[in-house]
Amino acid sequence: MASKRSAIRRAARPPAGAAVPRNQDAPSPCACGKPAIYVRRHEGRAYCRSCFCESLEAKVRKTILKHRLVEKGDRIAVGLSGGKDSSSLLFLLHRFFAKRPDISLVAISVDEGIAGYRSQTLEKAKALCRQLGVEHQIVSFRQGLGKTLDHRLRDAKDSCTYCGVGRRYLLNQAAREAKASKLAVGHNLDDEAQSVLMNFFRGDLLRAGRMGTLAADAAQGGQGFVPRIKPLRFIPERELTLYAVLKGIPYSDAECHYIRGLRPLVRDFLYDLENRYPGTRYAVVESFDKLKPALRALPRQPLRACSRCGEPSSQEVCKACELWPGKRARNRTVPARRSRDSGQVKKQQRTR
Repeated sequence: MASKRSAIRRAARPPAGAAVPRNQDAPSPCACGKPAIYVRRHEGRAYCRSCFCESLEAKVRKTILKHRLVEKGDRIAVGLSGGKDSSSLLFLLHRFFAKRPDISLVAISVDEGIAGYRSQTLEKAKALCRQLGVEHQIVSFRQGLGKTLDHRLRDAKDSCTYCGVGRRYLLNQAAREAKASKLAVGHNLDDEAQSVLMNFFRGDLLRAGRMGTLAADAAQGGQGFVPRIKPLRFIPERELTLYAVLKGIPYSDAECHYIRGLRPLVRDFLYDLENRYPGTRYAVVESFDKLKPALRALPRQPLRACSRCGEPSSQEVCKACELWPGKRARNRTVPARRSRDSGQVKKQQRTR
């Protein structure tokens, strides 16, 4: 019991290096009368264990319903890294839709080939898929892009760019080959607020215009893009960590050692603002959503097929082929492999 309480306390802490919130007075009991374990400062309300979990699940359901992220007949591919966000996302989607015979789930993990990191998270991903009985597929940088990330970065500097482009490319490709109608990713409120500021700091309005609960690529799904959805877009990172701990969801808290650049600086900046002015992250994302229609109206290059791999691109050669010149041609791509540890797929999760 003592170790469980310690895990709950750790779950509310910000990532290493982030600003630590000021100590608050002892929280009031939950509205139901039970002892509180968490306080939402921007609401000024305390929550007990059960009320907290119910509240988070209700917020995710509301996002899904309001933006029509999941529809009848959907086959949803879930980008599963094995971290707290994507693991909680798969757990929640399974909780909501496992009994729906018309909706199925498939988890897709990307192995970038980061020594000492990715193997840990993949083990957690396999364990969760075994627990839920969800089909699990793994694609790798080595097979799909010709090299591991460790190998590629021997002669490159911007690790996040190479990794992000490669991961998006392989996830979209694997989701399409799995006949998925949606690709769910575990981006949380912190991720979205950071991305909004980063795009504005860089002056990249076209990239900003593609963001949203339902990504702009959804409108181009017929051109090779599997529509991306973000059911966790309004859930803070700390709340997802706490939810994963309370629900006993297996996840890895290992952090990639390649993380550098602008994002850690923006993350700490937002944590400090949130500490001083609760609700800042929500305000950033909600303000962006009001600007989004104007951003999406900006002229942009029409999509075409990449001349090298055949994937959708706004240029003659897609970014993945540009950054990963050893990438396999589209018609020679090695198919995703199923995780041996996935176990039998439950009837409601099989491909229709």
